[in-house]
Amino acid sequence: MITSSFQTSVAVLALIILHVSALDTFKAAVYEHAVILPNHTETRVSQDDALLLMNKNIDILEIAIKQAAEQGAQIIVTPEDAIYGWKFTREAIFPYLENIPDPLVNWIPCQDPHRFGRTPVQARLSCLAKNNSIYVLANIGDKKPCNSCDSACPPNGHYQYNTNVVYDAKGKLVARYHKYNLYSELQFDVPKKPELVTFNTSFGKFGIFTCFDILFHDPAVTLVKDFHVDTILFPTAWMNVLPFLTAIEFHSAWAMGMRVNLLVANTHNVSLKMTGSGIYAPHSPKVYHYDMETELGKILFAEVDSHPRNSLTYPPAVNWSAYATTIKPFPGQKNSFRGFISRDEFNFTELFENAGNLTVCQKELCCHLSYRMLGKEENEVYVLGAFAGLHGRRRREYWQVCTMVRCKSTSLTTCGQPVDTALTRFEMFSLSGTFRTEYVFPEVLLTKINLAPGKFEVLKDGRLVNKNGSSEPILTVSLFGRWYTEDVRSISGRTSNSATTYLIISTLLMIIALQNIVMV
Repeated sequence: MITSSFQTSVAVLALIILHVSALDTFKAAVYEHAVILPNHTETRVSQDDALLLMNKNIDILEIAIKQAAEQGAQIIVTPEDAIYGWKFTREAIFPYLENIPDPLVNWIPCQDPHRFGRTPVQARLSCLAKNNSIYVLANIGDKKPCNSCDSACPPNGHYQYNTNVVYDAKGKLVARYHKYNLYSELQFDVPKKPELVTFNTSFGKFGIFTCFDILFHDPAVTLVKDFHVDTILFPTAWMNVLPFLTAIEFHSAWAMGMRVNLLVANTHNVSLKMTGSGIYAPHSPKVYHYDMETELGKILFAEVDSHPRNSLTYPPAVNWSAYATTIKPFPGQKNSFRGFISRDEFNFTELFENAGNLTVCQKELCCHLSYRMLGKEENEVYVLGAFAGLHGRRRREYWQVCTMVRCKSTSLTTCGQPVDTALTRFEMFSLSGTFRTEYVFPEVLLTKINLAPGKFEVLKDGRLVNKNGSSEPILTVSLFGRWYTEDVRSISGRTSNSATTYLIISTLLMIIALQNIVMV
């Protein structure tokens, strides 16, 4: 009887300890780093020279990591390319790379730096995590030897990967992720399949991916939908592109659309329009930073829900087409005209009056807008736009976009061109669309590239509306949709309709070319 009572007491005590140790919130830090770049990125340097450059950047990251720990942060995210920069050739990047093992090896580089060869960068990062008792995410390069029998093995006998590593508060390597969706990174290889990397802590379950990955289904969506992570760690070297793909605008929208925490650390390089870091919650940005005026780095802090799905402020699921498919189209389609945003041809219709209801369509997508301005500025023109199709010069990603955007001038030919200031305030707006995808990201960007925390919301029926009265001057209000199954390259392994068409055309052209060769 005494033994049974003792066992019960121990079990209850264990549950109490487990409950106490599982934190409801945690303090996060992200650091936007102005990278010290190498003088040469097209010619190979020695390993010692490469390490000298990397240590200069880590010296700066060390200050940020120590500051984060002193402020009580449990985790810090540093940017993509923060340790050595970008624009390398395959040969030139090689001295900067280290062999990064699978975290299953149970390794603390700080205590055993030579276990996997020459790993001074990993050892230093591990020690920074261990000595400051903080989780650290850093972006470095991994090299993996391959056999010449492997037909895909590169000429130098190594696969090279853009890689995120995470060290826990004891300096142990707990996560390694190889970037899957590369963007003009000829120095790196694409892994054979997307890696779905997660790790657990006392303050939540974390997932990892990098920069361009966020625009694709895998690994980004799968980590949230299938692996149920609480928080995504997202290092990036993001170049801002108006009106939809400014870093703070799109990343905050992605967090809201996917209903997950997103910790974003961007590199800082004004000449390349790289800036914009933040800590974003499912309902609203916690803190963000955008600076095109200085060359300085910046550290951000915020208290974050460890398990946002359990929070009282967790937003409900949205049916993005519920409202738009049940109403009759408003006027506006008859007065539509065509214009371009980057390389994408939109259908636009002008907001002629101070208030009104408009509809504009393209293919399967119809966008509805109700609005009321406080006062229409004579020298400012706004349009409602719709785009549905394969995006940009790559023509691989299928977008569905509804947007209310300010034109660069009063000439309608400038609609869609980048503009970063506005004077027009809106007393009310409601934007919706007949989306065929559940993955839609709500964006509101204000004058001088600012967000609007707490000033707008998404209703369960898919309407993006303002709240709490009038807005600051607006640059754009957008619903940015990604119809992944219509991408040319099917992430899920199934060939989409668009992909099928693309492959058929390519095959026919190849057959015609071969026939011409035979005839000659």
